[in-house]
Amino acid sequence: MTSDPKFPPEKNQPAGYVPPKVWKWESESGGTFANINRPIAGPTHDKELPVGSHPLQLYSLGTPNGVKVTIMLEELLAAGHEGAEYDAWLIRIGDGDQFGSGFVEINPNSKIPAMMDHAPKGGGDPVRLFESGSILLYLAEKFRAFLPTDVRGRAETMNWLFWQMGSAPFLGGGFGHFYAYAPMKIQYAIDRYSMEVKRQMDVLNRQLADNEYVAGPEYTIADMAIWPWYGRLAAKAAYNDAGDFLSVDEYEHVQRWMKLIGERPAAQRGSMVNRTFGDPAKQLHERHDASDFETRTQDKTGGTGER
Repeated sequence: MTSDPKFPPEKNQPAGYVPPKVWKWESESGGTFANINRPIAGPTHDKELPVGSHPLQLYSLGTPNGVKVTIMLEELLAAGHEGAEYDAWLIRIGDGDQFGSGFVEINPNSKIPAMMDHAPKGGGDPVRLFESGSILLYLAEKFRAFLPTDVRGRAETMNWLFWQMGSAPFLGGGFGHFYAYAPMKIQYAIDRYSMEVKRQMDVLNRQLADNEYVAGPEYTIADMAIWPWYGRLAAKAAYNDAGDFLSVDEYEHVQRWMKLIGERPAAQRGSMVNRTFGDPAKQLHERHDASDFETRTQDKTGGTGER
C-alpha cells in the first residue's frame, strides 16, 4: 500500500508505519491477551469438557459477558424455577481453555460463555448455546421469565438486548482495549472510543430517565445483559480509573439503575460465579450447588475453588 498524502507516515503510530498491501500475521502484537490471539479458528488441543449433575452445563468466566448468564440463572432459581439448576465450570481464557476441542464443539468462535442444555423442551439431543444474548433469550423462552409476553414489551426488551450486543464491543474491545490493555497509549484511539462510550452512556441515561428498568417497568434480560457492562463502568469498577476518566457520576439515572440491580441478591450471586479476581470472598470459581456460595468461595477454600 502506498502512503496517503493526507496521512504522512511520520505521523503514524509507530512513526513511519504504512500498512502493507496484504496483511500477514507474523508475530504477537503485544498487549494483554496477545499470547492467545490468532487469526484462525478451531481447537489447538484435545480436551473434553466436564459434565456435572444438572441439565444446564455452563462453561464460562466471570467477565461481563459471562456474568450476564450467571445472573440470569440465579434470578431464575430465585424465582422458583428448579429446572434452572446448573453447573458452572471455569474456562480460563488466559490459559487458552477456550481453544480446547470440547469447548470448540459447543462454540466454534471460542468465546465464553458457552452452555449445553441436556434437557431441552421437547426432549431429544442436547442443545448447544453460545453468544450471551442467545443464551439469555433461550433461557427466557424456556422458562417463560424475564421477557414480556406482550408484543410491545417483548419488542422493547429485544431492542435493548441487541443494543447491548452491538454497543458493548465499542466499550470493551474499543475503549477498554486501547485505554487499559494496548501496549501503547494512542490518543486518537482513546479519544475515538471515549467519545463513543460517553454517547452510549448518554443513550442509556436518557432511557432510564423515564423508565425504572431499561426496557420499561419490568426487570428483563435487557437489564441482565447491560448491567454487567455499563453498570460496572458506572460503579467505577472497569478498566482501572476509567470511571473517573469518563466522568460516569454525571449519568444520574444510570447510577440509580446500577445500584437498583446491584442490590438484587441474585445479581450479587451471579457476579461471583466463575470470578477469578478481586475480593476472594466474592470469588466462586465453580458453582455446582446453591450451598457453594457459603462454603466454596476463595476465602474459604484457600485453594483453587475448583473440583
